[in-house]
Amino acid sequence: MSEVRRATVADAAELVRLRGVFLGATASPEPAADEWRRVALNVLQTRLAAPYPTMVAFVVDRADRPGTLAACAVGAVDCRLGGPDDPTSESGYVFNVVTDPDQRRRGYSRLCMTALLDWYCGRGIRTVNLRASPSGEPLYQSLGFVRTTYPAMRLWLSARDA
Repeated sequence: MSEVRRATVADAAELVRLRGVFLGATASPEPAADEWRRVALNVLQTRLAAPYPTMVAFVVDRADRPGTLAACAVGAVDCRLGGPDDPTSESGYVFNVVTDPDQRRRGYSRLCMTALLDWYCGRGIRTVNLRASPSGEPLYQSLGFVRTTYPAMRLWLSARDA
């Protein structure tokens, strides 16, 4: 049985590699090795090393390739004003839940997600958000996630006239 563990700074490059796997599955083809990888690596190295981190990752190592990850789930803490449903100022946001294609259907994403949700609970976070792919939605529903009534919207500021 594989074990889940909290990622360290030493896992940052592998987390970026798995991010490429994720992006390749959601936006074909996988993005070329460019600026996003360098920035992602820097963000992970900085935030995973923080003494009181606001970004963590939980991972499962590949048994057949030492130093290589099979799966991960990354989460961040968002700080916003609380409201009646959740008066705290912090909420969780889950992203980059990915398993290498040849390692899927072994429960690794569930292990990583469960560890991440336990971490949020330990911080006193009561609300956790994510965006689910169709293939990931059954896992998230089984963990208690429900659809919300708030549709997501996005604005690309780089597209605005200066």
